[in-house]
Amino acid sequence: MRKLLAGALCAVMLALPLCMATGCSDENRIRLCEVTHSIFYAPLYVAINNGYFEERGLDVTLENAGGTDKVTAALVSGSSDIGLMGPEGVIYSESLSDNIKVFGQLTKRDGSFLVSKKDEAATFDWSNLKGKRVLAGRVGGVPAMTMQYVMNNHGLYHNVDGTNIDTTVAFNMMASVFESDSTVDYTTLFEPTATEYQNSGRGYIVASVGKESGEVPYTAFCAKSSYLRDHRGVAKKFLDAVLEGYEFMKKNDSATVAKSLAPSFDGMSEESLAIAVDSYNENDTWCSTPVMTEKSLEALIKIMKNAGELDKEVDFNEIVDNSIAEELIKERA
Repeated sequence: MRKLLAGALCAVMLALPLCMATGCSDENRIRLCEVTHSIFYAPLYVAINNGYFEERGLDVTLENAGGTDKVTAALVSGSSDIGLMGPEGVIYSESLSDNIKVFGQLTKRDGSFLVSKKDEAATFDWSNLKGKRVLAGRVGGVPAMTMQYVMNNHGLYHNVDGTNIDTTVAFNMMASVFESDSTVDYTTLFEPTATEYQNSGRGYIVASVGKESGEVPYTAFCAKSSYLRDHRGVAKKFLDAVLEGYEFMKKNDSATVAKSLAPSFDGMSEESLAIAVDSYNENDTWCSTPVMTEKSLEALIKIMKNAGELDKEVDFNEIVDNSIAEELIKERA
């Protein structure tokens, strides 16, 4: 994972001069880097499209990095201010002098769905994966580690009984490889891709990984310690806008929420967006508070250790800075 982070950092550093030339240092401008683009992060997109950031005087520019390692590299290089990513990226990089910290949690469980090439939802059992090739995600990433954790809990292990927990396919290539490679039996996909594949008959949603794995701090807003110190007010306004996006979603039905999401998902019908929102609501996906708990982080650490990606103890206070989120929640009470 550290080698991947180093490679991603080199690529980001090459793009840094361009970012600097565009005036990124503006106090109220936030360069936000997301790990991927998915309805999984719906409260953020609602906040963008409903104008909640603008109401707070913030100018948020959004870039899709395609992986937590790349978001981490963008934060380290200074080409992004805030990253929406898996907290594992913070754990992997905690030795940095200006360390990255989680300052607000967004999702509290895995947002991927297991998609099969066979229409077996009515009869699906996890034992069906025995002897099959399953695309789980990039090695070291939370999607892959969580899927491995779930499969292990069902007695399914890589290279045992012919089962292949495949972590060789890049995250943003999983859907296309699943579709084009006849040797792949299952893959995990996030929304809206999972629903798109099912609607077009290219795959069938058979299970929710999030339901199986339980609560885990899957994605969170992260930033350098120096940014949280020097731009505390901006970070607080940012979290406040996202929280308003969440509250809008709780007060309205999925059809109304879909209208607010539509500008962020060109080519996807509002009906499909509403279905995806319902799926995530059913899974109790989004956090009602941005404050991360130690118990929540312990669940992630357990998953990482199960995958063999973590062999040390983790200090919660070195990874998480809840001060902004706690202050915000207290003021909103």
